Amino acid sequence: MSEILRFENVGLRYGLGPEILQDISFRLETSSFHFLIGPSGAGKSSLLRLMYLAHRPTRGRVSLFGRDISTLPRNDVPSLRRRMGVVFQEFRLLNHLSAFDNVALPLRVTGLRESDIRKHVEELLSWVGLRNHLDSRPPTLSGGQQQRIAIARAVIARPQILYADEPTGNVDDRIAARIMHLFEELNKLGTTVVIATHNKTMVRETGHAVMSLEKGTLSVQGKAGKDFSDKVGSEIGKVLGRRRKSEV
Repeated sequence: MSEILRFENVGLRYGLGPEILQDISFRLETSSFHFLIGPSGAGKSSLLRLMYLAHRPTRGRVSLFGRDISTLPRNDVPSLRRRMGVVFQEFRLLNHLSAFDNVALPLRVTGLRESDIRKHVEELLSWVGLRNHLDSRPPTLSGGQQQRIAIARAVIARPQILYADEPTGNVDDRIAARIMHLFEELNKLGTTVVIATHNKTMVRETGHAVMSLEKGTLSVQGKAGKDFSDKVGSEIGKVLGRRRKSEV
């Protein structure tokens, strides 16, 4: 596997305060799947922000897609971000747009035909249980529904790397299982996945590698090897696979 992300002795502080993250070193390979765990306040969201280029480190080196972030011109940042998908804990949906248009945004940037966009967006929103809310705007929906829109938006364009901050925090167990199947199938199609979560049961049952953050320091445990997929997972795999075929 080729390397997609590397941190070398990275530290992060806000202003003149103490370091939030200390001497963080790890690498992520293409098509890998990691959970990021740790107690509240450990720095998980701060680490994710470094990963998706919302922040730059105070010290150390971060390389993404083979590019050294410290020397990366700001004009090159948008092109790298288009290769990533991010599920924000606070959703960050555009309230003046419908659920459909929020999810369609990443595809419209690519220039895909509108007929293909409609097919893919409707199919994915149906799969996450929002077929009857295509025209609904985020303020009229529950937190769990908004979260599913945010997840659909993050995965619709088949990103090379996906970051998700507590993606199952506002949904019930049934929907959480479907979301995990979605991430699993996306990973099987080649996407590197990093999920920050407090859900220890999900981490234990899926058996993926774990990055554990505590008091600003990181440790990494290898994959246990259990496969979380089943018939439901294969169904969303077909949906994502059709996205791939339409691009050829």
